[in-house]
Amino acid sequence: MTLADAELAAARAAAEALVDGAIDSIERAATLGRNSNVFSVRRGAQRFVLKRYPSAAEDPRKRLETELGALELMTRHGIRNVPWPIAGDVARGYALLEWIDGEPVTMPTAGDIDAAISFLAAVDRLRLLEEARLQPLASEACLSGVEVVAQIERRLSRLDSIAESEPALRPLIEDELRPLLAIFDAEAKAGYAEAKIGFAMAIAPENRTLCPSDFGFHNSLRMPSGTLCFIDFDYFGWDDPVKLVADFLLHPGMNLSDALKRQFFVGASDLYGRDMEFGVRFRLLFPLFGLRWCMILLNEFLPERWSVRRRVGGQSDWGKAKQRQLVRVHQFVQTMKIGPAFFP
Repeated sequence: MTLADAELAAARAAAEALVDGAIDSIERAATLGRNSNVFSVRRGAQRFVLKRYPSAAEDPRKRLETELGALELMTRHGIRNVPWPIAGDVARGYALLEWIDGEPVTMPTAGDIDAAISFLAAVDRLRLLEEARLQPLASEACLSGVEVVAQIERRLSRLDSIAESEPALRPLIEDELRPLLAIFDAEAKAGYAEAKIGFAMAIAPENRTLCPSDFGFHNSLRMPSGTLCFIDFDYFGWDDPVKLVADFLLHPGMNLSDALKRQFFVGASDLYGRDMEFGVRFRLLFPLFGLRWCMILLNEFLPERWSVRRRVGGQSDWGKAKQRQLVRVHQFVQTMKIGPAFFP
């Protein structure tokens, strides 16, 4: 039995345990998830999504519990353009969710931006609920400027540790990324001081929101009705909305024009404008979040991350994947030097 066969057999056993009976079929649905194994399960007229989450050894974050908790909170309070959570098996690392009939959102429209803002507004309202306090911090939450810089430094250090065996990394790190970090860090600290905001101080709880981290059209499906359904909430939790908005605008997996980015930025600024410091923090931290995305793109160089990509059916040519990411990072760096074009 091959590894793929063994994984499919394990997924079938998990699915049958979760539905409490035999299933008719199970097959991979790789397009619905990059970091988790995702399967389509059929039982009679019913169809489900079965997700397998990384083990604790692969990823210490409790992604299964986080996603089920987020979906239960949202669906319990009337948010229905997300999958309905059906059951979870923490011991095996599987969750069974409602199957959503839909197509990837490859060409977002102004209406899709409005739908994204409306969804974020509905999620934001949940922060007022007593039970919302039980939600965890979002994965890699950034509640202060210091934390943003610290995350970049940690990622740079990890890349440094493998740079000797990756010659293309050393000049990128030393000639581009570290100098830019020094510049953006200094500018952000100076701006924070001028605005009388503590760079090391976490934002007040009332200014935080519940964030569907890794939010964007790359994690959405257009249903036959035209309505968008948002998926993948295994990084959900409390965070600074500045990070949420910056990540949406910076995510390389989305095809957004400057006009659509501007529309989203204006809508998000209105939504989170109860925090008088939101705009200041956003403008000062946005370049740092751009650098953070450079680090994320370079994850393909990390052996442990590549092994996960391979396990969930990613590309098989590591060399090509690394070269592609280098090109993307160089493009990202040039964009960050120029500055965003979408600010009103």
